[in-house]
Amino acid sequence: MKYKAIIFDLDGTLIDSMSLWRRVDMEFLNSRGIEVPTDLFAHLPHGNSFIQTAQYFKDRFGLKDSTASIMQEWTDMVSHHYENDVLLKPGVGDLVRELHAKQYRIGLGTSNSLELAQKSLIHNDLWQFFSCAVTGDEHLKGKPFPDIYLLASERLDVTPKECLVIEDTLTGVQAGKTAGMDVFAIYDADSTEFHPIIKTVADGFFADYSLLREAVFSGE
Repeated sequence: MKYKAIIFDLDGTLIDSMSLWRRVDMEFLNSRGIEVPTDLFAHLPHGNSFIQTAQYFKDRFGLKDSTASIMQEWTDMVSHHYENDVLLKPGVGDLVRELHAKQYRIGLGTSNSLELAQKSLIHNDLWQFFSCAVTGDEHLKGKPFPDIYLLASERLDVTPKECLVIEDTLTGVQAGKTAGMDVFAIYDADSTEFHPIIKTVADGFFADYSLLREAVFSGE
């Protein structure tokens, strides 16, 4: 096998959830009388983990809320959806099950929280296939820094060169590449403006999981 471990991002990669988070951004800021700026995520200084994004909102918009209360409010806004109606991307469930059957080690590397990741993947009957999860509520630098993926490889007991990362965003692809891993990018409409750059940085860019699956297993 070319790879021993496959590490998946969550939002936009395993699950179709990015549009939900855009609504959260709007509702959260609008409830405080703030319009969503066009460059909302253009200046994240230390990565985009759950903790860091909450701190960024607090600092950028001068919010009196604590970082913890911001994270909790976001969780409360989406928790029902993650437990009930956020769906897997077509074909990814079959891929995860096939990887598990072929004895690949499977990890999760997400900027989202452990609570929401568990809810979504339990709802979609995939949580049991993941040997580790590194999440954005741990005190790590978020993507595009490599820390999340490096810790995932450590927990999976494999070297970075033995890992393949599956991502959808530019920052995620950059994180995987900086970690010294191969990265396959899956199409997500939310990242359309970055697709030309993603295609130059990733080791492969795929319109759907049937095409990505072929590439994953081509080296066996």
